[in-house]
Amino acid sequence: MKKAYGILALAALLCGAFVLPGGALATEYREEMNIAITANPPSLEPHSVNSNIVGAIGSHIYEPLFAMNARHEPTAVLAESYDVSADGKVYTIKLRRGVKFHNGQEMKAADVTASMVHWLGASGKAKALLGDTVFTADGDYTVTMTMPEAYGDALSVLAAPVQFAAVYPRALAEEAAAGKGLSACVGTGPYRLKEWKQDQYVLLERYDGYRQPAVESSGFAGRKGALTERLCFRVVVDPATRVAGLQTGQFDVVEDFPADRYAELAGDTTLKLRAKTSGTLNMFLNTTKGIMANRKMRQAILAAMNCSDVMLASYGEPDLYILDPGWCNPDDALWGSDAGREYYNQNNPEKAKKLLAEAGYENEKIVLVTTADYAEMYNATLAVHDQLRKAGINAEVQSYDFATFMERRSDPDKFSLFITSNGYNMTPVQLAVLMKNWAGLDVPEVPGGIAAIRRAASPEEASKAWAELQRFLYEYGAAIVFGHYSDVFGESARTEGVDLQRFALYWNARVTK
Repeated sequence: MKKAYGILALAALLCGAFVLPGGALATEYREEMNIAITANPPSLEPHSVNSNIVGAIGSHIYEPLFAMNARHEPTAVLAESYDVSADGKVYTIKLRRGVKFHNGQEMKAADVTASMVHWLGASGKAKALLGDTVFTADGDYTVTMTMPEAYGDALSVLAAPVQFAAVYPRALAEEAAAGKGLSACVGTGPYRLKEWKQDQYVLLERYDGYRQPAVESSGFAGRKGALTERLCFRVVVDPATRVAGLQTGQFDVVEDFPADRYAELAGDTTLKLRAKTSGTLNMFLNTTKGIMANRKMRQAILAAMNCSDVMLASYGEPDLYILDPGWCNPDDALWGSDAGREYYNQNNPEKAKKLLAEAGYENEKIVLVTTADYAEMYNATLAVHDQLRKAGINAEVQSYDFATFMERRSDPDKFSLFITSNGYNMTPVQLAVLMKNWAGLDVPEVPGGIAAIRRAASPEEASKAWAELQRFLYEYGAAIVFGHYSDVFGESARTEGVDLQRFALYWNARVTK
């Protein structure tokens, strides 16, 4: 009898479970989850960096007043409730009480207002959409947000998951706002920073003082269980190494799973591969410096583009992308639009050469900056380089690590064009292409178009205004959508509870032993 019990216990142990009194099995879970990511985050300061990897890790450390739920609705997180004035310009926001930062200090209204001042100055999106907004504290637990106009999308801007409006302790926020940077990563989230070894890993540990919201988990809002004690985001640039590590158990999760391995491994029962249409692959052109400031030059580049070949080079598997010129999800009844389609996927080198001649192009070097840390961006850049060369353009690829790439793409003196993949936004006015600090686009049609969308008297009018702005982006040659991609996400079959939103969320995830 003892021998039989021993065999049962061993079998249960091998299955990641142990035997409870009475013979029931209970699952055992590991204390650490290893997540392979493709690039070293350039910062862990979400206010200032427009990057998914910063938002993804930062969402586990910091929290905002409002965040996007699973239905893409702005939902209270650090806020408890809010009221809106009759003219729509003033929001009175009540804060949750008893929420503590990782340093043990209670979050109060002064922390929120200092953080929002820094966010409005550091985030290009915040500056463009809420730049003249004033936040004031009324006691310890009430914040007033006063806007110059009644922006109906104000909460959506506050709830955006990238460059999000994280709340820091007042002293840190004021220090950052003074230009000294964020000297410590202190938030109110379910995890706190344990250790960050540049180019190796970011280790988060459960924050035992975390105070749970009293609502069910939904997207970026609601209950955050911190079910795994430690989350280790390991920087693994090489995609083959990421896949091999998932297969051998070195990694529990692989973000940016290489699309060209999807079909091969989709049937592997030891893995879970998930694909989700998530955003657009885009090319941004320098509109301000040198020969690229010439509109006909940019139109020549658009004329040369074969979007089908670019998407195939980037994602490898036709089932993982669709061709469509819209900047928003084509299935979005309000914002999906094909305006500007005549400038999309032209694949016309002869037209390009004619426009180059009209632009007065004299073989000036066109610099394509990129990073091999993101395979889809790098492969797309190589495909575009080939197409430009065939059109008679003296194109050169310059590849950097991700952090350096982010620096160079923000300086119009250092690029002619660059390519990034960008997740869907809640509204088109939050698109990076419309922000001056993203690729330098600075023309009155953009703020005018944004204002027309935000002031529209009806959804139909707002939709029409967005279509007009999208058409302008193509006509002006500011940028192009190559297509809409599906993110592929790889997990061990032993993981549970990983939530895919704009990026993966791990606070309710765990992995069996």
